[in-house]
Amino acid sequence: MVGKRDYYEVLGVSKDTSKDEIKRAYRKLAKKYHPDVAENKTEAAERFKEVSEAYEVLADDDKRALYDKYGHAGLQGSFGAQGFDWSDFSHYQDISDIFGDIFNGSSVFDQFFGTSGRGPRSNRGPDLRYNMQISLDDAYKGMHVEVRVPKEATCEKCKGSGARPGTAPIRCQSCGGTGQVRHGQSQGFIQFVRIGPCPSCRGKGDIVKEPCPECHGRGKVPTTSKIKIEVPPGVETGSRLRITGQGEAGEKGGPSGDLYVVIFVKQDDRVEREGEHLYMTETISFGQAALGDDVEITTLDGTVAKLKIPPGTQPGTIFSLRGKGMPTIGGRGYGNLFVKAEVEVPRKLTTEQKNLIKEFDKKVAKRRKGLFEL
Repeated sequence: MVGKRDYYEVLGVSKDTSKDEIKRAYRKLAKKYHPDVAENKTEAAERFKEVSEAYEVLADDDKRALYDKYGHAGLQGSFGAQGFDWSDFSHYQDISDIFGDIFNGSSVFDQFFGTSGRGPRSNRGPDLRYNMQISLDDAYKGMHVEVRVPKEATCEKCKGSGARPGTAPIRCQSCGGTGQVRHGQSQGFIQFVRIGPCPSCRGKGDIVKEPCPECHGRGKVPTTSKIKIEVPPGVETGSRLRITGQGEAGEKGGPSGDLYVVIFVKQDDRVEREGEHLYMTETISFGQAALGDDVEITTLDGTVAKLKIPPGTQPGTIFSLRGKGMPTIGGRGYGNLFVKAEVEVPRKLTTEQKNLIKEFDKKVAKRRKGLFEL
């Protein structure tokens, strides 16, 4: 993450900026750094990618929340091992409606998305979401788990073409294979152009005359995949893990989308969690509070920590055990465990115990009265 600029700084906005303002800022910068209009095309392409990465994060509520809390390290599960690339960009329409008319099908789409602004976006399959509920112990230690995910895979018989083996789809004559048709309408000096999916091929660009008997012309078949997932230590509710290429199969044998595993951590009866910090309550006796004591606390890592209760501890006093909280995402250390001391008042007392407490209370009251008389 070294050298990465702050995303808010990249877009020139503040942290409390609304999503609409973020979108306006991105559209302005995207036009400015479009490689087809900038003098230094190499530098412009890098800046164009940088502002698009910032927009991908800040325009997404989940990504933005992780970034606000953990910075760039919190997005390690959102992008691939090499960081952000154009396959991560999910706001294609926010670019196409800028450049599709202004630059008349600019090569920005070929350069970054592998397609033309006037044709279909790509054959990449849709992403999938899988919700996973884990215990606080699993969130603390991390875990490896294998899950079964129902999805659609590329038909092996036709290799995703949808056509019977030995045949091939034919290019749609209505749209010329682009999958889109343009409808123009003039009103005086103004011309309106509407672009929509081709009704003949349903936006696919080609037509299957002889469907594959296995997938019935769809190019995909339903399946259930076993996928191994590594849950890193420190995840919390809302954390997202990205499994590249494990989403739905693409059209016409195109690449699969990604699988996003969304983590939900169950509440624990022993402790409460706030980020990397843990909070718990420990009940101590009146004698321990008055005289002091060493109390053993079992932490989430299974070890026993000694909590020193000083003499005269008052009910509600909070103690901190450094480094005994949750691991932080990215392996940057541990949070703290905060222990609140609750003094237990006995409900049943013997006659002797009552007399001792009364005698003690008289002495305390007498000492307090003497202090006021001073």
